[in-house]
Amino acid sequence: MSSEHPTEGRVDPLSILHDALRAADCDADLEALIERLAGDSRIGARALEIRARKKLEKGHRERERISGLLALRDELTRRGVRGIAGVDEVGVGPLAGPVVAAAVVLPARFELAGLDDSKRVRPALRRTLASKIREIAVGVGIGEVSVEEIDQIGIYQAALEAMRRAVASLARTTEVGHLLVDARTVPGVTLAQTPIIKGDQKDASIAAASIVAKVHRDTYMESLASRYPAYGFERHMGYGTVAHLAALDVHGPCPIHRRSFAPVEAAERRALRVSPALR
Repeated sequence: MSSEHPTEGRVDPLSILHDALRAADCDADLEALIERLAGDSRIGARALEIRARKKLEKGHRERERISGLLALRDELTRRGVRGIAGVDEVGVGPLAGPVVAAAVVLPARFELAGLDDSKRVRPALRRTLASKIREIAVGVGIGEVSVEEIDQIGIYQAALEAMRRAVASLARTTEVGHLLVDARTVPGVTLAQTPIIKGDQKDASIAAASIVAKVHRDTYMESLASRYPAYGFERHMGYGTVAHLAALDVHGPCPIHRRSFAPVEAAERRALRVSPALR
């Protein structure tokens, strides 16, 4: 008799068990499935049990990782600090578009599997996480600094200003008692703050802020693609890719390009030499 059909006991079809494994999203579901599979001698059932156990172990490891990312926040909480916000910015490097920052206060308990520095999270998961973060967060603040402001004050000061605006936005609706900031100190605020080098990889609140800011900015840049189709903003989000630089060379800068950035300035000079009437 085939090993896919055990000789005794009533068992579920493998297709049902496959669906149960796919749908299991918590320890209780996985543990129940493993119990259902116990003693099932079918080869397919044994393989499903192995997968279920691996998924359960992976969930345990992920929770331990997230717990590590919450170590500083939890220590501050034990000291009586309330309203601990992670702050991060995105969009310093692009040749076009604003610089955006987010400030996020996460709840005491949450499930955000895959939470990490936005640069290390694939786009589809990044969008899912951004949506979940906005749904569960105690508060979220966004700060933007426009291209015109970037050109006036420089990108470094613009990034700091974006973070200041994000904190101000958050503080209008949420109690904020301490800032955890990715590698910088937010100017113009009286709140206690802790800068953390590579904070978006070390702290959950900063990682959440980086994801919210990244998705917010990407969505905006994608919305500009139809207005300025020659540049492919929906693909590179304004970063200086080969294709973007080639488009700049052919078409010159558009209104959302940062004239204070050398490649854009050079492209504008070339465009003026080719078309003196533009001066």
